[in-house]
Amino acid sequence: MPPPRPPTDAPSESPPREWFDEPDRDTGETGLRFGCTLCGNCCSGPPGYVLFTEAEGRAIAGRLGITEAEFLERFTEDTHHGRSIIDIDTGRGYDCVFLDRTTMPGKAVCSIYEDRPEQCRTWPFWNKLLRSRDDWVRAKATCPGLDQGRHYTPVEIRVIRSGGTPDD
Repeated sequence: MPPPRPPTDAPSESPPREWFDEPDRDTGETGLRFGCTLCGNCCSGPPGYVLFTEAEGRAIAGRLGITEAEFLERFTEDTHHGRSIIDIDTGRGYDCVFLDRTTMPGKAVCSIYEDRPEQCRTWPFWNKLLRSRDDWVRAKATCPGLDQGRHYTPVEIRVIRSGGTPDD
């Protein structure tokens, strides 16, 4: 006698399909392309929040060679969303305090890149940019690296979006 069939409403092993699972009309690729141009736009703009965990705060303090207490005092503030890295009004927008526009003339680099919080590591694969192709296209107005550079498969996008790295 054959084994019983699973119910048709059984949970699927694969994630639900998203718009970036579908082949692109022009290239035929699934997934998305992104290549950072070091413009700094993702780290600047209107006042915002860069939230971080205690472990991320410890790592940043270690990178800066200061105590956690000093890091919290000098570089963060309490917000209604939680503790956030501060931003600085630069006249061109509110830059993250760790955005460095002087080391590489014409470029903007993160001075804590190796220890940047998850919120920063997962850019541009944030839920609000991945809701639809239209949301992604709208974000191109501020991020010239979208649809350029390295190709990310749908699986890599999901891993990064969840806070991991493609090599996990």
